[in-house]
Amino acid sequence: MENWITEFMDQFGYFGVFLLIMIENVFPPIPSEVILTFGGFMTTYSDMTRMGVIIAATAGSIIGAMILYSIGLFLDVARLEKIVDRWGGVLRLTRKDIRKADAWFDKYGPWTVLLCRLVPLIRSLISIPAGMSNMNFPLFILLTTIGSLIWNTALVMIGAAVGDNWQSIVHYMDIYSNVAYALLAIGGIVICIWYIRFRRKRV
Repeated sequence: MENWITEFMDQFGYFGVFLLIMIENVFPPIPSEVILTFGGFMTTYSDMTRMGVIIAATAGSIIGAMILYSIGLFLDVARLEKIVDRWGGVLRLTRKDIRKADAWFDKYGPWTVLLCRLVPLIRSLISIPAGMSNMNFPLFILLTTIGSLIWNTALVMIGAAVGDNWQSIVHYMDIYSNVAYALLAIGGIVICIWYIRFRRKRV
């Protein structure tokens, strides 16, 4: 996949960066680390500029996030409640649980959207619960732009700085991603254990 990404970017330049980042936001397994660091490297031997790559990548991030936000709007609380009414017994969920989760995102959603833009994989998927909670759209776009701009700028600048050693940065980003995934998994397990114990106390 890495070779295909670099060849596509070599051929299409800024548009290639925009399109790949947009797709990466909708389909997270495509590594933004490769796209952005190679994009930074391209500025050292082509007519492309760092600012141009950052703008193209950020535009792609915003459009991709809007697509997932729209999917979240379709999977709104009302539809989730219908799913819980049918499968709640199996999922051990109630309408009250859905409303609590929605209320939590209403309260902490802005910070979550902003900070999660700096976490691989989650940086894309966070747009779905933002849409599900019907988060204020202009605020969602603003925070998405800020978070994506930080992420894109950092990786493009690093790619430009290390030049043809950009692949070494991808290796370190893989380590960062694995650590982030491990922490998320641990956090998920802790939350599940807490939730099960909480439900048992209520019974």
